[in-house]
Amino acid sequence: MDKKLRPILSLMIIFPTRPFLENSQYSQKQPKLNSSLISTATHAGLTQTLPRLNRYALGGAILASTNSILLGYDIGVMSGAVLFIRESLMITPIQIEILVGSLNVVSLIGSLASGWTSDWIGRRYTIVLAASMFLIGALLMGLAPSFTFLMAGRVVAGIGVGYALMIAPVYAAEISPAMTRGFLSSLPEVFINVGILLGYVSNYALSGLPVDISWRLMLGLAGVPAIAIGAGVMTMPESPRWLVMEGRFEEAKRVLIKTSEDEAEAEFRLNQMKTNIRVDSSTGPASARRRGQGVWKELLWRPVRPVRRILIAAIGLNFFMQASGNDAVVYFSPEVFQNAGISNKQPPALLLGVTIIMGLTKTFFAFASALYLDHFGRRPLLMLGSAGMAVSLAGLGLGSKIIERSGSKPAWAIALCVVAVCADVSFFSIGLGPITWVYSSEIFPMRLRAQGTSLAIAVNRVVSGAVAMSFLSISRAITFGGMFFVFAGIMGLATVFFYFFLPETKGKSLEEIQVLFENEDTASS
Repeated sequence: MDKKLRPILSLMIIFPTRPFLENSQYSQKQPKLNSSLISTATHAGLTQTLPRLNRYALGGAILASTNSILLGYDIGVMSGAVLFIRESLMITPIQIEILVGSLNVVSLIGSLASGWTSDWIGRRYTIVLAASMFLIGALLMGLAPSFTFLMAGRVVAGIGVGYALMIAPVYAAEISPAMTRGFLSSLPEVFINVGILLGYVSNYALSGLPVDISWRLMLGLAGVPAIAIGAGVMTMPESPRWLVMEGRFEEAKRVLIKTSEDEAEAEFRLNQMKTNIRVDSSTGPASARRRGQGVWKELLWRPVRPVRRILIAAIGLNFFMQASGNDAVVYFSPEVFQNAGISNKQPPALLLGVTIIMGLTKTFFAFASALYLDHFGRRPLLMLGSAGMAVSLAGLGLGSKIIERSGSKPAWAIALCVVAVCADVSFFSIGLGPITWVYSSEIFPMRLRAQGTSLAIAVNRVVSGAVAMSFLSISRAITFGGMFFVFAGIMGLATVFFYFFLPETKGKSLEEIQVLFENEDTASS
């Protein structure tokens, strides 16, 4: 076998998918390349191939997705920091719920504003804005002398999180070729899990310091990656679809040439974008970009049938992502493990060490899902993940009920709870975690994408905040076991919803996807 092809074939093994020739609208333009790859792979004993990941698109998607580390770090670090904040500032359980959940509620502001902002200043500068706001919030939290000052930092950081959650997957989707969009658009979820893991490690490493210092360093260290991200993003190209909306066609073409296999493919993608927003090279910037005029009316006031179906799919998906309770389980993982029978008399480092295991599990499965998303498609992984979560949460509820009603706390029930928690977050990382961001960012038409995605993310943030701010209170009222049974039922409903309302989008260009929602028979296909 030609030595020059070995790196390509190795990439095919790591990132398997359906043959490029079978799926790509560009295959007819490159028959020699694709036939060669398929033939060589066949001789090597391989049955599936993948087009090479475009390094330029990959680099842009990675830089945009690193913003998600900030949210992940906050989720992970806050789960341990509250143990020390409670002791240092002498706050109540209700204040803890408000402290934890407030970031998600306040991020609603950033989510709703991000659509208009990203259409106005561009995708790239919106990412810089998100990192800057999180930096300010992290510094305020790390230096907070009181609960009120700490909450002020949460508010600022929350707005930055709202911007980041919307813009990272949108940018990744808009810069990515169709055949690798699933992988590249799911990178934000991978980086969220990396951030969660870093937060857990930070908790463990700093838990031995004096109480008043440990939590301040835990929260303040989030400013370090924020600075690096803000600087790194400035090397990224702007989204070609945003440039087309601005009427800057030559700039868009230059970006597309770098993110496509050849100039013919770039020209094809550019023409698709122009057609999608009903412009050609003779139209001016004002008619191309529209500055969001009429978009909210088109989305919310008598939307046409395809847009209505898209809204139902996007909002439903984001609702179930947070109604699953995953964020609450991660935020309050020490309390969950304490309820599962791991004694609260042990040093905090023991509980924080257990959370690191959970973080490693989440990160591994999030990355595995991203690798296979363009191979298996969105629907199969989504329904596998939600069904698996339903079973895992039911097992967690059963184990918790047995421990709650037993004075001896049997070891097998404790083991069941720990395994069920790890299984729950693993199935979340396989399905809802990455696919929510991918699907929400790719199904809206280009003229509605920024505002439509921001609306879906706003629902995501409201539900996340409501669950996080009520999790401990409801669990005390109906027990942890009862709470997990409720989450299991919600995930059962989610599986049914995904089957009937979410058509498969694998291998489709962003311009082709909206056609799926115009057809009657694509919802469950």
